[in-house]
Amino acid sequence: MAMALDIISPYSHRKAPARQESLRGPVPSTSYGENAIASEAAVRAGLSANLSKLWRYGLVLSRHRDVADDLVQQTCVRALERAQQFSEGSRLDHWLLSILHSIWLNELRARRVRLGQGHVSAEEVLVFDGANVAEQKLAALQVMKQVNDLPEAQRMAVFLAYVEGFSYREVATILDIPIGTVMSRLSAARATLAEGQV
Repeated sequence: MAMALDIISPYSHRKAPARQESLRGPVPSTSYGENAIASEAAVRAGLSANLSKLWRYGLVLSRHRDVADDLVQQTCVRALERAQQFSEGSRLDHWLLSILHSIWLNELRARRVRLGQGHVSAEEVLVFDGANVAEQKLAALQVMKQVNDLPEAQRMAVFLAYVEGFSYREVATILDIPIGTVMSRLSAARATLAEGQV
């Protein structure tokens, strides 16, 4: 039985296609100034299409809605400030997820995140489609709890590969790690989940 698992974000009212193939970079132009303007326009257009994806990833990293909101906001600001760094031919969603990931790592290095102070857990924001909603919700909550109990490195890889549908190579690019490390983390996560050790 297939189960649809959607995390509702404050940005979910903005529908975006699963993949943004049309947002591959700035429109070619003749001068650096025009390229910068074209890059910013491409980034602005792509930001709204990727807000929901950014928020879901922020929620997976932080496990808190308000922290996810802050991460998305910081990502948008940084992306607009550095729009000229967006490379033509690259995928905007990869670039934005990499920025969000970098911001999260910087936050972790700067201070420890305090848990459980008025935050909403990821389990409370799950929505399901289908006839057996209660049964699906219970099963999905159990799976989400097990996934949330994985070590952070494995949890990030699982989210990007299995929830967002990125290839191993794409996950490696987003997390800035070798592809072998991605494969190792996913293998360890699958083994842990299969054994029910979390």
